[in-house]
Amino acid sequence: MTTTARRERHYRQYCGLAAALDTVGERWTLLIVRELLLGPRRYTELLADLPGVGTNLLAERLKKLCAAEIVEREDTGAYRLGPLGERLREPVLALSKWGIALLGEPTADMVTRPHWALLAVQAMADASRLPEICETYEFHVDDEIFHLAVDRGALTTARGPAAAPAMSIRTDATTFVRIGAGAIGPFAALATGKLTFTGDADAVLRCSTVLGLVERPGSAPQD
Repeated sequence: MTTTARRERHYRQYCGLAAALDTVGERWTLLIVRELLLGPRRYTELLADLPGVGTNLLAERLKKLCAAEIVEREDTGAYRLGPLGERLREPVLALSKWGIALLGEPTADMVTRPHWALLAVQAMADASRLPEICETYEFHVDDEIFHLAVDRGALTTARGPAAAPAMSIRTDATTFVRIGAGAIGPFAALATGKLTFTGDADAVLRCSTVLGLVERPGSAPQD
């Protein structure tokens, strides 16, 4: 089989999932989409945040994504998701949420990036867990600052500091992912100093509830 044939392999199945995998199922492709979910990125930025991809392979994947109109290239040279690519947001976040449960302790050769924490929050947060709450939580993960606003069952996330957060936490990217994976609880991280906060102590519990890290206070146990 030639290199071209391997690259253009298709399942040849009349099925939506097969069609999706034909387009974005190759190695590294969805991770490129993940990087672009937070906004336009330059080629060098993508290369830096996808360690191991290799410059030729990254160029090939971007070329294919652009040809499929999933990714667009701006006049500045940066890459961004096109309208078709934006429709991958919910599936990718859902897959990320599913995958968080599969993570254990990181090994020494694993890397993480602080901006992945924002995507983890987008994947995990569910404002319906506390539909009566209206407040904002701020996160400082290494050098990344972002916030989560909960407003009576609706939520938004954005990069940058919050105007008046109910609480603000500080931690590192690895600890943040370990908390999301259930390898360490948020209050255990507080006790060990891996996570610190300022603001309303009860807001930490409410934020943890919105993120699905703890059960809602007073909720009945499941049989």
